[in-house]
Amino acid sequence: MKVLLINNFHYRKGGSETVYFNTADILLKHGHEVIFFSTTDQRNIDCGQKEYFVRQNKDVSAIRGALNYFYNTEAKRNLAKLIEREKPDIAHVHLFWGGISPSIFGVLKRYGIPLVHTVHDYRMVCPAYAFKLPNGTICEKCQGRKFHLCAKNRCAKGSLVQSSIMSIEMYVRNMFFNPVKNIDGFIFVSEFSRKKHRQYMRGITDDNSIVLYNTTPDNPMPLSDTENDYFLYFGRLSYEKGLDTLIKTFIDLPDINLKIAGTGPEEMHLKESASQAGNIKFLGYKTGAELQSIIANAKFVIVPSEWYENNPMTIIEAYSLGTPIIGSAIGGIPEIVEEGKTGFLFPSRDIASLRETIRNAENISPAHYNTMSEYTKRYAAAHFAQEIHYDKLIEFYKKFLNAKDGKN
Repeated sequence: MKVLLINNFHYRKGGSETVYFNTADILLKHGHEVIFFSTTDQRNIDCGQKEYFVRQNKDVSAIRGALNYFYNTEAKRNLAKLIEREKPDIAHVHLFWGGISPSIFGVLKRYGIPLVHTVHDYRMVCPAYAFKLPNGTICEKCQGRKFHLCAKNRCAKGSLVQSSIMSIEMYVRNMFFNPVKNIDGFIFVSEFSRKKHRQYMRGITDDNSIVLYNTTPDNPMPLSDTENDYFLYFGRLSYEKGLDTLIKTFIDLPDINLKIAGTGPEEMHLKESASQAGNIKFLGYKTGAELQSIIANAKFVIVPSEWYENNPMTIIEAYSLGTPIIGSAIGGIPEIVEEGKTGFLFPSRDIASLRETIRNAENISPAHYNTMSEYTKRYAAAHFAQEIHYDKLIEFYKKFLNAKDGKN
């Protein structure tokens, strides 16, 4: 089988890109052929299809970039050329709204190529993708149709212009490029996400959707043991991740160490907030064996998200390395954190509860901690193993390939 993987970015920008590349690795491992379609960037990982990649909106004129946000004609042309050359059997798209855009829908239909979509956020039902107001509170006022409220409330980083563009894009999309009418199958990475989309988007059913948790390599490299004397956050440093709450909490816990690995738009603000705290250390961007070592040697990984997080790669990667989780009880996180077994939950945005949870985690006995660490590995093997992921993914692909061929 030849699979066309599509994503707005072709470098490891965040969790969505990790899933995108992990999907490619799994398919290649099982003998399938993988081709890519994305945008140009100097950070891109090399591949044989880069000549067909399209410019990002920031790399073209302001007018062209605005038009591409709604409908990217360059993506449409280049994808057709790529399909003519490679003739894929099925297309699997990850992030594409506002970048590659729905212009790919018509091309794929013209060539009779089934399309499945891994839904990483809530962009199909929330213009600002995160169900959050600028003040950080959860908001579902649009209800999948009242998108003008995004502009009214300036949901996109407090910007009226950006929020208005995102509101208009949602109206245009649902009128001309309705996802349910143009995407054959939807892969949700948590049951919470599927339920939330079904609440606000008619047409998503048990027949055209599945829940498929993210996955990570089954055999992490051996790591040397060191003293677990710190808690860890790793990932994107952005406002919805709850890092302000995390830093305020650790400022009140001066005897417990926190390490933060990653980069993002809130990095400078967060460093300023933590500048007087001697127990908080920023590590910068880490990857590969170095990041694995940092995760494995942490006492707990903290996931303090303040939006409807789906199926965080941070949790899956931590489990596979035997590191338990402290996670906010929001979105899909409670689906994969077993209280007292793989970690602990606390109410999102609740500094007092997070502080108490960290104190309790710091003081658990070595025997209890070792039991939790071993259980996280078993949990990862049972729920996130690549073979389990692959079998469900291929079964889902075949459903639409068989429909295309007229098979039952």
